[in-house]
Amino acid sequence: MWVFGYGSLVWNPGFEVAERVIARLPGYHRSFCMRSIHHRGTDENPGLVLALDAAPGVVCHGVGLGVAPDQADAVLAYLRERELISSAYLERMLEIDLADGRRVEAVTYVVDPDHVQYCGGLDLEEQARIIARAVGGRGPNSEYLYNTTDHLGQLGITDRELDWLVRRVRQICG
Repeated sequence: MWVFGYGSLVWNPGFEVAERVIARLPGYHRSFCMRSIHHRGTDENPGLVLALDAAPGVVCHGVGLGVAPDQADAVLAYLRERELISSAYLERMLEIDLADGRRVEAVTYVVDPDHVQYCGGLDLEEQARIIARAVGGRGPNSEYLYNTTDHLGQLGITDRELDWLVRRVRQICG
């Protein structure tokens, strides 16, 4: 079984990874397009978390996380508990292209654009203001941004919007 990681799964998968390979997912882009009311914000002060938002002609770079066959059922149960907490993500089996040339199907969590937590289209400045002030059950929203951007950078994956957000959130936070 393969899992596509593009946000916190890159740096905090929460399960044993048998194989980790840089990967790309066509037709989706990584975006702070989902309000977080559990992990990185609250009902009163929602934060933002990354989600895969469908769009023509785009590609998201992330990692393919290979799972040992004897761990697949347990990992899938874990991921469903973690990622489907509010039904804002949809679980999909999507083809990803691994950097070593393989094409595999991967469990992938994409945003439901009809869900109340979906907030696609926010400009970067508004995203930065939200991320700078929100805190949830797993800590500050800014920590999520920093960890994701740092770990993607360590893998050689750059994301201009995330880099801009890091600079701006640091300015806002002082």
